[in-house]
Amino acid sequence: MHELDATLLARIQFAFTISAHIVFPVFSIGLASYLAVLNGLWLKTGKPVYRTLFDYWKNIFAIAFGMGVVSGIVMSYQFGTNWSVFADKTGPVLGPLMGYEVLSAFFLEAGFLGIMLFGLKRVGAGLHFFATLMVALGTFMSAFWILSVNSWMQTPAGYAINDAGQFIVTDWWAVIFNASFPYRMAHMVLAAYLTTAFVVGSVGAYHLLRSRDRPEPLQGARVMFSMAMWMAALVAPLQIVAGDLHGLNTLVHQPRKIAAMEGHYETEAGAPLILFGLPNDAEERIDYALGIPKLGSLILTHDTNGTLQGLKEWPRAERPPVAIVFWSFRIMVAIGLAMLGIGLWSVLQRARGRLYQSPRLHRAALLMGPAGFVAVLAGWITTEVGRQPYTVYGLLTTADSVSSIAAPAVASSLIAFIVVYFLLFGAGTVYILRQMRLAPETATPDLPPDQPIRAAGIMPAPVLAVADKAGRA
Repeated sequence: MHELDATLLARIQFAFTISAHIVFPVFSIGLASYLAVLNGLWLKTGKPVYRTLFDYWKNIFAIAFGMGVVSGIVMSYQFGTNWSVFADKTGPVLGPLMGYEVLSAFFLEAGFLGIMLFGLKRVGAGLHFFATLMVALGTFMSAFWILSVNSWMQTPAGYAINDAGQFIVTDWWAVIFNASFPYRMAHMVLAAYLTTAFVVGSVGAYHLLRSRDRPEPLQGARVMFSMAMWMAALVAPLQIVAGDLHGLNTLVHQPRKIAAMEGHYETEAGAPLILFGLPNDAEERIDYALGIPKLGSLILTHDTNGTLQGLKEWPRAERPPVAIVFWSFRIMVAIGLAMLGIGLWSVLQRARGRLYQSPRLHRAALLMGPAGFVAVLAGWITTEVGRQPYTVYGLLTTADSVSSIAAPAVASSLIAFIVVYFLLFGAGTVYILRQMRLAPETATPDLPPDQPIRAAGIMPAPVLAVADKAGRA
């Protein structure tokens, strides 16, 4: 086999393993924050439903967290096996950042996870709540460092190149807070919250549908569905704004990626927004394009006659694969708009007093349960494939980053990963789904007396009050 085959196989292997990994941290980020809110509401109000939901979701969190850790370890080995040149050249910059993630984020999560899961009776309600907050903070900090690493690869800054061809740090502040980092951080964290909200909402909707004929409604299902729909209604619009700002930043720093996302081959003033079409890279055009005149320029330049660069401005060898980026971007946007629609629909039904008596809304929410994961994967594909042919944008190509390794060796390890991942993580996913099929009321913790338990000074009372009203609304 040719070296190109080994490079392609190495890319496929990394894409497969990181796709299997990324869904678990995204879920963990959102779910850890949700657990902190539930724990705080239970401490503030003393209502058993919040403790019941906390115990229900903490078990699911533990499984997802464990699978995220296991799937993440594999990727670090690939830097040494398949991408040793990349590791050597970028190690002085990216190595410390990934080390900070382990020391400041993973250790924080792991250190307090046991207390959050098993320590309530041993350490007391206040310290247990603090541990839950630390786990949530750890997941957030983990996202901070990993996104800083990825963003530097997209918009490198604060570096010099030594005589050995390695990137070395000249300004850590510029490395960490590079040009695209704030936009990627906001976009990813909001995506994590939305993903979790729709998982929680789908589970709540599932149990509401199953309990329609019950004389007594499932209070836990109502509370989780209400809180999830509030999150969808409030965060989905913020995510669209964050996505727009991220797109504007990408236009400045990675215009060829934007050209591939939008399907623009020609540089054009007053460019249309192409809704659908079939990218034809051989003829350098979008076949059967359906677009809205001038809207593309308006969105990206805020001027109906603004000029957008087309892919023909760059040699073919420097362009990303258009079809993949074009379609993954549209999948992400379509799901985002669907999330916004579900959120607005829930607001309407809530105003009518039919939030819990709307089977159509519940079925739609149930179907949207995995949508956040699909959107995250589509967004990741857009970002990473759109960066091609570079690993460090404009500086280090993918072909120059791969190890000198034979294609059969990469192929055999890829097959092994596929088999093991589907067996291991498939089993874990099935177990999580089985847990979700159980009604929240099946969680039977040894609840203390029903009286308000307050954790003064740990979380602002107004925050908990708003969340409590969201759960009861």
